[in-house]
Amino acid sequence: MGLTKQYLRYVASAVFGLIGSQKGNIVFVTLRGEKGRYVAVPACEHVFIWDLRKGEKILILQGLKQEVTCLCPSPDGLHLAVGYEDGSIRIFSLLSGEGNVTFNGHKAAITTLKYDQLGGRLVSGSKDTDIIVWDVINESGLYRLKGHKDAITQALFLREKNLLVSSGKDTVVKWWDLDTQHCFKTMVGHRTEVWGLVLVSEEKRLITGASDSELRAWDIAYLEEIEDVEEPEPKKIKGLSPGMRDRREAEDGTLELDEVPEDRILSCQKAGSIMRERRDRVVNLAIDKTGRILACHGTDSVLEVFCILSKEEIQKKVDKKMKKARKKAKLNSSRGEEEDLEIDVKMSLQDEIQRVTNIKTSAKIKSFDLIYSSQGDLKAVFLLQNNLVELYSLNPSAAAPQPIRTSRITIGGHRSDVRTLAFSSDNIAILSAAADSIKIWNRSTLQCIRTMACEYALCSFFVPGDRQVVIGTKTGKLQLYDLASGNLLETIDAHDGALWSMSLSPDQRGFVTGSADKSVKFWDFELVKDENSTQKRLSVKHTRTLQLDEDVLCVSYSPNQKLLAMSLLDCTVKIFYVDTLKFFLSLYGHKLPVLCMDISYDGALIATGSADRNVKIWGLDFGDCHKSLFAHDDSVMYLQFVPKSHLFFTAGKDRKIKQWDADKFEHIQTLEGHHQEIWCLAVSPRGDYVVSSSHDKSLRLWERTREPLILEEEREMQREAEYEESVAKEDQPAVPGETPGENYFTGKKTIETVKAAERIMEAIELYREETAKMKEHKAICKAAGKEVPRPLNPILMAYGNISPSAYVLEIFKGIKSRIHFGQITSNQMLVPVIEKLKETTISKVSQVRDLIGFNLAGLDYLKRECEARSEVMFFADATSNLQEKKRKRKKREKLILTVT
Repeated sequence: MGLTKQYLRYVASAVFGLIGSQKGNIVFVTLRGEKGRYVAVPACEHVFIWDLRKGEKILILQGLKQEVTCLCPSPDGLHLAVGYEDGSIRIFSLLSGEGNVTFNGHKAAITTLKYDQLGGRLVSGSKDTDIIVWDVINESGLYRLKGHKDAITQALFLREKNLLVSSGKDTVVKWWDLDTQHCFKTMVGHRTEVWGLVLVSEEKRLITGASDSELRAWDIAYLEEIEDVEEPEPKKIKGLSPGMRDRREAEDGTLELDEVPEDRILSCQKAGSIMRERRDRVVNLAIDKTGRILACHGTDSVLEVFCILSKEEIQKKVDKKMKKARKKAKLNSSRGEEEDLEIDVKMSLQDEIQRVTNIKTSAKIKSFDLIYSSQGDLKAVFLLQNNLVELYSLNPSAAAPQPIRTSRITIGGHRSDVRTLAFSSDNIAILSAAADSIKIWNRSTLQCIRTMACEYALCSFFVPGDRQVVIGTKTGKLQLYDLASGNLLETIDAHDGALWSMSLSPDQRGFVTGSADKSVKFWDFELVKDENSTQKRLSVKHTRTLQLDEDVLCVSYSPNQKLLAMSLLDCTVKIFYVDTLKFFLSLYGHKLPVLCMDISYDGALIATGSADRNVKIWGLDFGDCHKSLFAHDDSVMYLQFVPKSHLFFTAGKDRKIKQWDADKFEHIQTLEGHHQEIWCLAVSPRGDYVVSSSHDKSLRLWERTREPLILEEEREMQREAEYEESVAKEDQPAVPGETPGENYFTGKKTIETVKAAERIMEAIELYREETAKMKEHKAICKAAGKEVPRPLNPILMAYGNISPSAYVLEIFKGIKSRIHFGQITSNQMLVPVIEKLKETTISKVSQVRDLIGFNLAGLDYLKRECEARSEVMFFADATSNLQEKKRKRKKREKLILTVT
């Protein structure tokens, strides 16, 4: 072929090894009518739905590129709102798993999402300090609320009133009137960031959590309820809560003194504080849907649970206290002591909000969700820092409530970052090893088929035959495992320092290890007699040692087993002869240590990746540097050649995997998907698959497709992506008629919206030109006194010789609808257009309905005619009649059985 060299594209195949990522929150979701069984957890850019009872993943809500930062289920349980790191929001259907609605309005990560009581509106808060209220039904943005000076931490709708309350890292809580879209009250009673807030006691009390050990409670009084004109002034004062009376007498600074009375909608008075046991900041503060249970946690593994008493329970307590006080007063008076019989019983905040218990989880809590059942059981689900989901149940009404762990999801992932990966020789199994465990995964199903406890693993490989695996650890030990039984066969103290690298010899009879103790050791496989059985088992025997002057970071055999390359801490790569251990070459040029390297299948090239972000390609015959490539924006962590080729993959701390051509020194493609630094990767023996692991706890499988990759097209796509990123970062323009800084709503600029705008402008321009030409043509015809042929526009001819106005409509039809309905409906000039559109739509729909009805009646008549002529029923009717007969027969049989 005389064309340029052809490459095949690798694409993302799956994300596995991840139970839940840390940036988002865990929530209970209702599926198949069951509550408290299924949870939604963020998993990088996707959302996983887990079945807590079975420990299985049952649904994946597919994301695009950005990481999930916030989840919120709708009140009807049918939808899930998902907020992303780039400020976009998608609403997924939990029945189909599809995300049909997308909102773009924020510039930074979404920090909070909340639906109103009916699920018609959604409020979103972001790190960009804005709050946006969205109309879910119309799929449009209603308005943007500006006022906070730092990231929003929580935003809540009030049930009874059209109000919104929000908190932020700027230490203030703001109250918003949604009728006028302005902030009518700012609470400045906090000295540190407000991390969470909840409304309790029928929205008459607000509880906030900040960076200290206090949960502050605020009494809310709605002034229009209090200030009844017909009531005389003394009665009004008497009827006020104690906090309100105090406020009438003296302001304490929570309200501005110069406020106009008409502007006041409610008043907030501090009712007191509930002291937490922990001294760190509140990370999450939440109540269950019934408003009965309040819970919060800090940066540790303890959830503090409180119970909020109802009015009846508080009244009972008051009555009980009164009874005791009266009894005591009577007793004192009978003794002759003078006692004031007027008894005043006061309820403290601690009496109204009682501590229930603490729930201690197995690791640090990242987020939690609560469900309080009608039977009185509390279910609390936790997403933990170590890639784990735990479910606890608790009976808060018990005398001494004891939390019980009912289930946990652990098999689906490691507790810590995966530091080494390997493929089996048959391409079926994948080995991943972390600080405490080794897992074997089935590549096709991505199911974990074996988990084995180990020490902190740094390197690994499958022993030829794929029945055993060898692990090199941080403490310098070699651990040999049998896969069939999952048992540790042997632990060998191989080195005194961290065992950084291992390389299997090409003859598959042994391997070599390199360590931080400045030595390289050679090992052979051997069969030894097993003490526990009559059969022999595999073991390893130390044969030779090569002592060096620096720590060894990486070792690699040449394919002909003549040379051994090793990278040292002095930034060089030394190459020795394997048989004599004599020095052959030194490769120097890297400014920082070489962390990874690999030798090509033919032994011609060696590629080295360093912490200086460069990859160098060397000839193995003379040790000359063919090319130095600036590969990544951070350290190159792993490098491996694709078998039987001079193509190789590199993985970096910049979260990217890149493919390179070592002959042409060209960058082929970039695989993006990981959200944290990548630690390692492995290429399958045939080069069909690549698996990678990252600090985001996920393992990703990449698959080679049959799709050819053209480098020019790849560069063009890269430029488009960069342009889209730069466009999205531009300052958003205000809606016409509003100035920046007001409560405005805007969408997000993307390549798609830019192209759509250009198409609309071109269509309008064509319409103007064509209408002008038509006028000219009419004037010419009039002057000539006859019809003159008019030259037709080729674009209009391509659309079937339509009119210019019809062409504009066609262009509008072809553009994906955006969320600007609010701007259309609020424009007075467009009201007549909307009214006309409404009338036209109704009449057109009626016409279509009449036509369909007429056609159905005609078809029914024809069917009856055919049946009358042939005296045979149509097949569908005959089948339905037969099914009806069968149903009746079964019913009769059931009745007979019941009677007998």
